Amino acid sequence: MAAGSVMAIDLGTVRIGVAVSDGLRMGANPLEMIPAKHEEAVFDRLLELSAEHEVVEFVVGLPLNMDGTESPGSTRARQFAEKLSAVTGKPAHLWDERLSSWAAENALIEGGVRREKRKKYVDKVAAAYILQSYLDAHDKNPPLA
Repeated sequence: MAAGSVMAIDLGTVRIGVAVSDGLRMGANPLEMIPAKHEEAVFDRLLELSAEHEVVEFVVGLPLNMDGTESPGSTRARQFAEKLSAVTGKPAHLWDERLSSWAAENALIEGGVRREKRKKYVDKVAAAYILQSYLDAHDKNPPLA
C-alpha cells in the first residue's frame, strides 16, 4: 500500500458524497458533496480534492441488492470508477455500499440533525461509512493487546 490517503465516493444521481481518510488510513472523514449534474465538473473537483488531500487511491460505492446481486446502479458505478482511474491515474476500487445511506441517516438522526438539514450531510456521511468499511477490511496492522 502506497503512503497517502484514500478517498471514497458515494455516487448519487443528484449529489455525490465524498469522504477522505487520514494519511495513516485509520479513520474516514466526511468531506463534501458535489452536485452530480455536470460530469466534467465532478471529475475536476475530485482531481482538486485528491491533490489537496494527497489521495493515492479511490473507493467507489457499489450499489448491490440485499442478496448481493448487482443493482441497476452497479453499471454506472463501474463506469464511474473506470473513468475516475483513467482521469486520475490512480486505482479506483469498487466497494459494497449496502446500508451506508441508512446508517448515515440514522447517525444524523441520533446526532440531532433536523430532517430539513440531513440532505446536506447524508451523502458525505454515507461516503465516510463506505470508506471506513473499506479501511477496516484492509487494515494490515494487528490490534494492540
